[in-house]
Amino acid sequence: MLVIQGKGVSAGVAVGPLYFYRRAAQEIIRRIVGDTDAEWKRFEEASAVAAHQLGILAEKAREEAGDEAALLFETHQMMAEDMDFVDAVQGLIRDAALNAEAAVMDVSEQFAEMFSSMDDEYMQARAADIRDVAGRIVGILTGVVSGGIDSDVPVILASDDLAPSETIQMDKSKILGFITAGGSGSSHTAILARTMGIPAIIGVGDALKDEFEGRKLYIDGETGEIVIQADQLTAERMLTKQAKQQETRRMLSNLKGLPNETKDGQSIQIYCNIGSVEDVDAVIANDGGGIGLFRSEFLYLQGNTYPTEEEQFEAYRTVASLMKGKRVIIRTLDIGADKQADYFGLAKEENPAMGLRAIRICLSRPEIFKTQLRALYRASAYGKVAILFPMITSEWEVRECKRACLAVQQELKTEGIPFDPDTELGIMIETPAAVMMSDVLAELVDFFSVGTNDLTQYMLACDRQCDRLGKFFDPHHPAVLRAIRTVAENAHKAGKWIGICGELAADPTLTEAFLAMGIDELSVTPGSVLPLRHAIRNMDDPKARKRALKDLLEG
Repeated sequence: MLVIQGKGVSAGVAVGPLYFYRRAAQEIIRRIVGDTDAEWKRFEEASAVAAHQLGILAEKAREEAGDEAALLFETHQMMAEDMDFVDAVQGLIRDAALNAEAAVMDVSEQFAEMFSSMDDEYMQARAADIRDVAGRIVGILTGVVSGGIDSDVPVILASDDLAPSETIQMDKSKILGFITAGGSGSSHTAILARTMGIPAIIGVGDALKDEFEGRKLYIDGETGEIVIQADQLTAERMLTKQAKQQETRRMLSNLKGLPNETKDGQSIQIYCNIGSVEDVDAVIANDGGGIGLFRSEFLYLQGNTYPTEEEQFEAYRTVASLMKGKRVIIRTLDIGADKQADYFGLAKEENPAMGLRAIRICLSRPEIFKTQLRALYRASAYGKVAILFPMITSEWEVRECKRACLAVQQELKTEGIPFDPDTELGIMIETPAAVMMSDVLAELVDFFSVGTNDLTQYMLACDRQCDRLGKFFDPHHPAVLRAIRTVAENAHKAGKWIGICGELAADPTLTEAFLAMGIDELSVTPGSVLPLRHAIRNMDDPKARKRALKDLLEG
């Protein structure tokens, strides 16, 4: 038996085979082949598999988000089967005796450059499509499956860490749990695991060896314990804990439909954070009161070019419709810092967390912002949509955002496209500047949403992605909690409501303090809704809540 100790960041016990996440090779090895017929057959088979995969993805996209969303995959499917493309690859394989991988990449670059040089913007955008299709075919040729998981059974997925663009493309049904070599409690892998309600462990370094792949693992996302080849006693201990957790979930399910109200009558809304349309199922299953944070940037991370207005509209409309009148707060594009998309062409920055990101990109590239705002307002006709602007630091930024919203409303009105003119506008409080200006900012918006992950980072000057900082990155720091209290007071003075959408919202050690502050809404991972409801419904002493807040503020 081998025991490896990491840091648990998403509770729960999982049992299953270990599987290492595989990325496509960054560099294709060029070689001369002896049997060009066999090499051509390799390409034909890989191309057919790619076209089949893209057809399946198109149908999945159509079911989940409509015809417009399916169009991208159908276009890619046609490209994989395009005779000009196929003939060019065949020529390099048969005439130059080039291996299939190198032939595909050479031809794709030729086609991509041809599209890029055209005057028409639509045709220029096809360059990224060609490269994406080529990457899929090369992945099949090299044995690397799109999405990173080639397994017929669910697995415990191990990796160094996962980028947001990688997590969005994974087949979530095949993941029992996560283990990462690095990462932090606020990394996207950890956030994804908590959203999915599955165990996750970070910080194991190089303890997991290649030869362990396929072996049965027991992992505990609460303690950070990983056990390989468990003895009978350890296996029974882990399985017993897993059974108790499942029983607790069944018990909590009895709370569905009940209010989030203390015994002495104080109420609070409990909403959910999501990153995709697919996450809505978990929100509904866990009885979330609404969606407090829809991270729209994942729509931008899952492709190789900007999502169109129609693609965004379908996603937002679908979520709004599925939530049946419950509030859906959609955060505008939050690209930058640790969430990068190559096609944005952002310059390399010394300190990207402080650079061009989020609302700064939107206000610097108004055409991108306008496309998203049009999609958001169009979706507002199908449910209770609210728009949330991230990374706000000043009054002028809010006024510019509102000016852009008014311009879009006027356009839609002229075009006869329905929308809700009373769509709520809010800002994220995640910078010290926003905290200090919250009394002024409250007069300009309908609500605040506190992003405690970034707020902690900026208040304490600690990179939230750096796991080496340890106790220096302290979300419970009195400065962070005092900032939240200040913002809550200023919001309520202006008659506005305030929510918390960062990781602290689900921290049970702070629930009493948040109630004492008068926080109106907590937005958490779907699996945290019922445990929070249970804790709130068992509180009965407002004086105890005030004492808890006082102790935390004093440190």
